[in-house]
Amino acid sequence: MQALVVGANRGIGLGFVRYLLQDDRVRHLYATHRQQPSPALTALGEQFPDRLRLLGLDITSEAEISSALQQIQREVQRLHLVLYCVGFLHEGPIQPEKGLQQIQADHLLRYFQVNSIGAVLLAKHLLPLLKHPDRSVFASISAKVGSIGDNQLGGWYGYRASKAALNMLIRTTAIEYSRKSPKTLVVLLHPGTTDTDLSQPFQRNVPPQKLFAVERTVAQLMQVINGLQPEDHGQFFSWDGSRLPW
Repeated sequence: MQALVVGANRGIGLGFVRYLLQDDRVRHLYATHRQQPSPALTALGEQFPDRLRLLGLDITSEAEISSALQQIQREVQRLHLVLYCVGFLHEGPIQPEKGLQQIQADHLLRYFQVNSIGAVLLAKHLLPLLKHPDRSVFASISAKVGSIGDNQLGGWYGYRASKAALNMLIRTTAIEYSRKSPKTLVVLLHPGTTDTDLSQPFQRNVPPQKLFAVERTVAQLMQVINGLQPEDHGQFFSWDGSRLPW
């Protein structure tokens, strides 16, 4: 089994790398990072030099996406599991908007570049690695706040809209993949509120029982992934396996 984790430097992506390295069936695992790998990811690379390959990748650069996937294809020819774990909520002056007056065009562009466009560009160049006779899964981490039907609170314009766009882009990808790579299951996953750098500034009002450790989130999502059936292709799932409204 060969797998790829995109956005593996920290948080849920790093958690997936740790989880998959515990599975002896995973013979080759590729993990991408932006700029330099984190100390934790570097340590895993040193601990598992024969199974884990670290790749630098800026998900906003199509050229880098294409180059990274071509490199993987030269080495293993096919992938069985691809996890898109890149997510952007806040960084420096870019913070979730509470109202219309806080919206800035360049901030919106950043949300869409990372949370939406990167995933579909990955899907564009990923197809040759998934187009094989074995079962494969391409899962993108989304968020319940990207559900249009579930939006009752408003706010967070850029993050909500970029996750809603991700959902549509990956849903549309699933339709095309069903024709071109029929053994691939394409899904979107809501991880629940997880104790990572992304959610840390917004955890104050989260009940303790609804704030998940990374290890729990990863185990729950892997349970969903492992239980996927052909009829689940193109769907949006919560961490507990329930389907979420678009």
